[in-house]
Amino acid sequence: SENEELEEIASADLKYLPLPALLGALTLKQVDLSRRLEHLESARAHFWRFLKLCSSYGLGSFRLPPASLPGEEDAGSPSPGGPAAAQPSLVAMASSRQAKIERYKQKKELENRLASMRTFVESEQADEDQIREYYILQIQKWINTSLEEIESIDQEMVILRSRGTAKQSSAPPHGTSRQARAPLKPFILTRDAAQAKVFGAGYPGLPTMTVDDWYEQRRRQGVVSGQSAPQRVPGTTDEELQKQQEEKKEEEDDEEALQKARNWDDWKDTHPRGYGNRQNVG
Repeated sequence: SENEELEEIASADLKYLPLPALLGALTLKQVDLSRRLEHLESARAHFWRFLKLCSSYGLGSFRLPPASLPGEEDAGSPSPGGPAAAQPSLVAMASSRQAKIERYKQKKELENRLASMRTFVESEQADEDQIREYYILQIQKWINTSLEEIESIDQEMVILRSRGTAKQSSAPPHGTSRQARAPLKPFILTRDAAQAKVFGAGYPGLPTMTVDDWYEQRRRQGVVSGQSAPQRVPGTTDEELQKQQEEKKEEEDDEEALQKARNWDDWKDTHPRGYGNRQNVG
């Protein structure tokens, strides 16, 4: 109770005072990164509650940190600026550095005294005064630890919140994100089925696809509209189209040309593209 004095607490009950600080230390050990900010806020609340309790009992001489989280205590108030605001900041930094040095010295001294008294207390050879002193030293040690942890938590929370703000500002507006599409695999685009047969048997064996097949595939994916596929590849002249039609007609009508084309396809099945090419080879 906050109405009690330190002398009113039994020596055997003093060991329960650091319980909020222990809860804060255990909360910081949580490894769920997605809830890191939540764990920091909870741990800070535990440490602050322990320091508030120690302050009400007059345990240790320290300045109680603000109860509000960083960034909330001065929300809405204009930030001071100008050269006049720089001097208090330098004074605060120097004071904080000196406080850290003092806490470090006290921590080393407390650890040495606790190490020397631990054996007597654990072996139940210490009297009540020694037990009380031992637990008070433990409380003072956790006071220094809580002050350090709160300072570290405040710094980490500022970083996490600024990172979250940066992600929200860089995220695209709702509803403007493009629909994810499957990546296209490499293939050889040909004008017609005859060219697909020719280019499909060479090295490295990339799949072939005519313009009509490619257009139909893109239409199913919703990339292009459902209009009829273009009959001509951009850049193809009338002479090239006429030549292709004549070659296709000769292959269909001329039996000898058809057999020759089949033999040529069979030869390409066993000879990769570039076979026998010895140019520019030393």
